[in-house]
Amino acid sequence: MNTFDFFFRRLIKAAFVVLGVVVLNFLLVHLAPGDPASVMAGESGAGDALFLAQLRAQFGLDQPLYVQLWMYLKGVLTLNLGFSYRNNIAVSALIWDRLPATLLLTASAFIFSLVLGVVLGVMASARRGKAADSLIMSGALLFYATPLFWVSLMSILVFSIYLDWLPPFGMETIGAGLTGFAHVWDVVQHMILPVVTLGLFFTAIYTRLTRAAMLEVASLDFVKTARAKGVPQRQITRRHILRNALLPVFTFASIQAGQILGGAVLTETVFAWPGIGRLMFDALLQRDYPVLLGVFFVTSVMVVLVNLLADLLYRFVDPRIEVKS
Repeated sequence: MNTFDFFFRRLIKAAFVVLGVVVLNFLLVHLAPGDPASVMAGESGAGDALFLAQLRAQFGLDQPLYVQLWMYLKGVLTLNLGFSYRNNIAVSALIWDRLPATLLLTASAFIFSLVLGVVLGVMASARRGKAADSLIMSGALLFYATPLFWVSLMSILVFSIYLDWLPPFGMETIGAGLTGFAHVWDVVQHMILPVVTLGLFFTAIYTRLTRAAMLEVASLDFVKTARAKGVPQRQITRRHILRNALLPVFTFASIQAGQILGGAVLTETVFAWPGIGRLMFDALLQRDYPVLLGVFFVTSVMVVLVNLLADLLYRFVDPRIEVKS
């Protein structure tokens, strides 16, 4: 099977997966307790039955569930994700405004965790049984077991409040009016704490996985043959061991690239990062169903696309793998 046929079949499967996720999310959100009309009426101070009925009719909440689902599916197919109850703006515009911040945060955390995790894993495997190996693996176990919210709060207390090295909240300094390189540097400073705290958990996973894969590959016959031929140890590590050990790391990274969006919800909330994770959290508290469903739809599409891209890259990462349906 050629690459085009493989990509087309996977794309069809991905479309059905996204459709299933959309339907499931819609049903789960609408079966959850809480009524958006009651929340909006309570906040406006008018909770009479007539006002509630008007709100439900205005936003289509008085229709049967299957009618609401059908209308929502038609909107998704035309990329119309609805209208926000609370923000009085189209959901697609609201998400599009917040999406770049989330992509910047998650992409930076993913690259940081992957690069640092592989480097630490290689260092630990090269010093197996020594103090450096014990120190690296103990640190990886510590950050793997430590809750993300605790690391986030402690990093703010230490590096922002106590040491005053880095800004604690937001994506940029409000009202500073910075432009050019000064604005870029300001955003980078605001990124450091959320990127590091979000990436430390995944760094621990990549470190342990890289070390285990390196040690497993190092015991195989072709590595022993290379040593017997007198190949330098650095060349063996780089060309023989690391290239083969990265395959399971690549597999796991393709999965984690989608899951890291889940960690961004907590990180964006703690650091007041203006992304879709914080938007989803606020929409959940406000019972803003269209925004909540829109964020679910966008994140599910991103996860599916990342895994589809990983399937395509497998053929280039390891030419021995054949493309099959």
